[in-house]
Amino acid sequence: MGYSCTTGMGGTSLVVCQYSSTCGRAAMSDYRRWYVEGGTYFFTVVTERRIPIFADAAARRLLGDVIRSIAESDPFEVVAIVLLPDHLHTLWRLPRGDRDFSTRWKKIKGEFAKAWLREGGLTAEVSASRQRRGSSGVWQRRFWEHVIRDEGDLEAHFDYIHFNPVKHGLVTHPWDWEWSTFRKYVREGHYPKEWGRAEPESISGLSLE
Repeated sequence: MGYSCTTGMGGTSLVVCQYSSTCGRAAMSDYRRWYVEGGTYFFTVVTERRIPIFADAAARRLLGDVIRSIAESDPFEVVAIVLLPDHLHTLWRLPRGDRDFSTRWKKIKGEFAKAWLREGGLTAEVSASRQRRGSSGVWQRRFWEHVIRDEGDLEAHFDYIHFNPVKHGLVTHPWDWEWSTFRKYVREGHYPKEWGRAEPESISGLSLE
């Protein structure tokens, strides 16, 4: 069973990787398809000092290129993603028996930072001591990870991702935010286009920033 990689975020090149044999119309039952016990993860990854690197279209394109490259060398499926100016949330599914998400994130963050610094992109100021510890002023060193427990937990985090631009006051409706997989899932029938004008019950009490 192979992977296919397609653009999933509006005008950006940020990638959605899916098993090629399962592409097609999405439905609520697909939570069962996307869930792999012990192998489905939610992540929050944040820029250093929350500087708005991804307000820049060049940064969004570069991150997409890097994710595509790492997904080819170390396969994983991006089930859902949202990219905001200073952070991202994403759901990944790793191949069965492979739980090494840390190496994948290290490569993504490292490759992006190197390329972004070469381009002279926006970075946060960091002290000399932090530079010696490897901080480049691009990413916070750590990221937040949650292993998805079951299909209900997957649904909650899936909705959290797609509602996030509304939560942060960037738009009033998820459809209006280009840089997520929401439009993809509307086209595939998973969400109605008008979903998300109010906070869904599935994410009540969740705070994953």
